[in-house]
Amino acid sequence: MIELHYWPTPNGHKITMFLEEAGLPYEIRPVNIGKGEQFKPEFLRISPNNRMPAIVDRAPTDGGAPISVFESGAILQYLAEKNDRFLPLDPRGRATAMEWLFWQVGGLGPMLGQNHHFNRYAPEKIPYAIERYVNETHRLYGVLNRRLDGRRFIAGTEYTIADMAAYPWIVPHEAQGMTLVEFPHLKIWFEAIRERAATQRAYAIGETVKEQTDLRTDEEARRILFGQR
Repeated sequence: MIELHYWPTPNGHKITMFLEEAGLPYEIRPVNIGKGEQFKPEFLRISPNNRMPAIVDRAPTDGGAPISVFESGAILQYLAEKNDRFLPLDPRGRATAMEWLFWQVGGLGPMLGQNHHFNRYAPEKIPYAIERYVNETHRLYGVLNRRLDGRRFIAGTEYTIADMAAYPWIVPHEAQGMTLVEFPHLKIWFEAIRERAATQRAYAIGETVKEQTDLRTDEEARRILFGQR
């Protein structure tokens, strides 16, 4: 059984997408980041960077004590390796999937996160910051669009954790100032993943957990999320 500490953000959706695709049993433990639950001592024991998602695998392959894993990319890699799913076994395919997974966690996610922040949540609209991150978002969409030219999925013909990592960050493309028509290969890929039954189940689960918090007006939630030192 996988214990998933989760909130329905792009990084949270990555993990439910994998678990639903793989048909693995799991139990959600909501971590309401707008209320500061990511700073509770019991959560910090498994996620010392006070970020979700995190998992606790209560049935590791070595038969020993439960294993906790934090950081969404590390969780996807752990689950893929444990279950021999969604990560190519051949060294070339595996290297490709892993480099694009790292591309997402090191670039696509952080840059699009800054886009979200300065476009939607910053109390002061700073034109330079907005332009900087919208432009970088556009560049990264272009990188992914070129990668998907002639390919069904990011790593090639197989659906992998690289796709699961990137997809949730493209979902809010309109809020990022992007139009998918401009990126036709990315658009085909995005729509194909959106129609997968497991993707739809993962996002439906997110709706059952979510509490509506408008970070544009909720000052306490903004302080918790953006004001920590």
